[in-house]
Amino acid sequence: MRSIVIENRFCGPPNSANGGYICGLLAAHIDGNADVTLLAPPPLGQRLDIAAGERGVELRKDATILATARSVRFDVPEIPIVDFSEAKDAASRSPFDDSRHPLPMCFVCGPARAHGDGLGIRSGPLPPRPDCKTGTFAAPRVPHANLAGEDGAVAGEFVWAALDCPTGYAGLGARHLGMTGAETVLLGRMSARIDRRPCPGDRCIIVAWPTGRDGRKLFAGSALVSSDGEFLAAAQATWILVDRQIQLGER
Repeated sequence: MRSIVIENRFCGPPNSANGGYICGLLAAHIDGNADVTLLAPPPLGQRLDIAAGERGVELRKDATILATARSVRFDVPEIPIVDFSEAKDAASRSPFDDSRHPLPMCFVCGPARAHGDGLGIRSGPLPPRPDCKTGTFAAPRVPHANLAGEDGAVAGEFVWAALDCPTGYAGLGARHLGMTGAETVLLGRMSARIDRRPCPGDRCIIVAWPTGRDGRKLFAGSALVSSDGEFLAAAQATWILVDRQIQLGER
């Protein structure tokens, strides 16, 4: 069993960890591709345990299971082709600007974070075009030096984190699925495949697209590619529509 304490830096909502980051931490204990289910918001600044359990690898707070992870087959999806300049243009159209962002201190997408403190990923919609999935979002991505792991490449948990929030943006932006963009959500489940982790300073592109809805559940996919089109990683995510107070951990 391994014990961890999640630093405040890695928050999503103000008092709990970013979902993609937590998924990535658990995925490091799974051979191959991983599927992670979040059962409760992981608190910040408290001892948590990672251990084997009946449902695979578990993240626990005392006797409470906060998340589980297991190995999963993950086929590479068809990925919309977007160049770096198109991703920058899309980011400039983000519906969640500095004044309207629901979680401004989110480690992945919060606009109130200093450069290098958060990931600073701002996704925006691409103009409709025949070769893109309906509702595709995109963002440019140049990882900061402080995200490197021991091998010099970006650590796996930060690749998972980068693939996380863009799927939420794409889900909330899915007007064809009845979304208005004003809803509040929490990540419920995420699976990912990482073929190659980029290095700090590499110019990359994140694309994300909605894949469906089932009542309060929103489904979306995302991918990370290099600026020359090499596939690096992909994810599938399930988001849960929740009340604002639940998103903030106030009840």
